[in-house]
Amino acid sequence: MEDLKRLACEAIDRQASRLRDVSSEIWMNPELGFEEHRAHSLLTDLLGDAGFQVDKKFTLETAFRAKSGTTKRPNVAIMCEYDALPNIGHACGHNLIAEAGCAAGIGVKAALESSDQSLGCVTVFGTPAEEGGNGKVKMLSNGCFKDADIAMMAHPLNADYLNRYSLALLELDVTYKGKASHAAAFPWEGINALDAAVMAYTNMSMMRQQMKPTWRVHGIVTNGGIKPNIIPEESQLQYYIRAPTEGELKTLKCMSEKIFHSAAKATGCSVEIVEGEGCSNVLVNSVLADAYCKNCASLKFDFKPPVAGGSTDMGNISYAIPSIHPYFNVGTSASIHSQEFTAAANTDYAHERAISAGKAMAMTAIEILCVPELLPSIRTSFDTQVATAISS
Repeated sequence: MEDLKRLACEAIDRQASRLRDVSSEIWMNPELGFEEHRAHSLLTDLLGDAGFQVDKKFTLETAFRAKSGTTKRPNVAIMCEYDALPNIGHACGHNLIAEAGCAAGIGVKAALESSDQSLGCVTVFGTPAEEGGNGKVKMLSNGCFKDADIAMMAHPLNADYLNRYSLALLELDVTYKGKASHAAAFPWEGINALDAAVMAYTNMSMMRQQMKPTWRVHGIVTNGGIKPNIIPEESQLQYYIRAPTEGELKTLKCMSEKIFHSAAKATGCSVEIVEGEGCSNVLVNSVLADAYCKNCASLKFDFKPPVAGGSTDMGNISYAIPSIHPYFNVGTSASIHSQEFTAAANTDYAHERAISAGKAMAMTAIEILCVPELLPSIRTSFDTQVATAISS
C-alpha cells in the first residue's frame, strides 16, 4: 500500500505543471455557475489526456464524470468545483478545488494501474454552480453518485481545517404588495409595500437577540420601489437563513415567517414567501477524516480546531455518501469571498497547497481501496451520523 501511495504522489508531481496551468487558466477566465464552459473543456481535456474515460455534459451542461479502474467496488468519488463569483472572480478558490480534485484522481489512477490486484475504481466528478446554483444537489437528484462509496473534496481557505461546522441553508424570497399613489398629493390612498419590507428587515435584525449563536440570518432589499414620489406598491426581500442542523433551520424558518407576516399585517400589505434554493449541513465522516488526517502527516498540514463556516451543496452529498470536506491554507489571512482571496488563489504557494491536498486525498483513497475493513467502518459511522442528524 505504501508503494502505491508513493507512485500516486509521483504521478501527481509529473502532472503538477499542467495542473497549475489549467488552474491558472480557470482563474484568469472566471465563469459563473452553469456557464463554466471553458473550465469544463480544460478539465475534461486534462483528464481525457490522462487516460480517464470521460463523460462530458454529464446530466448537466457543464458537469462531467471521469472514471478509471474496474467496475469492482469500492468506487471513490472526488469532487471538482470551478465556478466563480460575480464581480470578484475566484474569491472562493474553486480553481484550486478543481486542481486538487484532478490531482487526486490522477494519483489514484496511477496506483490502480500499478497494482496487480483489482482494487476498485476512482471517479472524478465535475460539479458546477456551487455558488448559489446547487449543482451537486441537481446531480444527486439525477442519480449521478449512486455508485459512489465515499466522496471527497478539498477547499482552499486561510488556514488548514480537517472540519468546519458548515450550516444548513435556506433562501427565502419575500414579496410585499400594496397600492401605489402619489406620495405628496394623495399618500393616504396608498399602501406602502416598502414600509413592510423595512419593518421586516428591522424586526429580523432585532430577532438576533433571541437567536442561538450558531444561527445566521442575512438579507437584502431587491426591490424598494420605482420613484420617491410614488408610494411603492411592491417590494421584495431576499434572505438566507442558516443553522447547524435541518431541525434548527426549520425553527429559524418558522420564526422568520412570523416576522414577514406581521410586517404585512401592520402595513396592510399582502405577502408571498417563496422558498428558494437550500442545502444541508456537511456531515464529516469521522473515520474517513481520520484516514485523511493520517495521510496529511508528511505534507505540512497544520490543522486548526473546527470553527463555524458557511454553507455548501457538499452537505447534501454528505447525507447520501460518507464524505469529507477538509480545507487547506493558501497563505493569506484574507477571508474567502474577498478581492484579497481572489489574488491569493493564483499564487505559487496556493498551487503547491492544492497539489498537497490532492496527494492527501489520493493516499486516503488508496488506503480505502487496499484495506477491506476500512469501508465497513466508514459506513457504520455514516449510518450513525445520518440517523442522529435526522432525529435532531
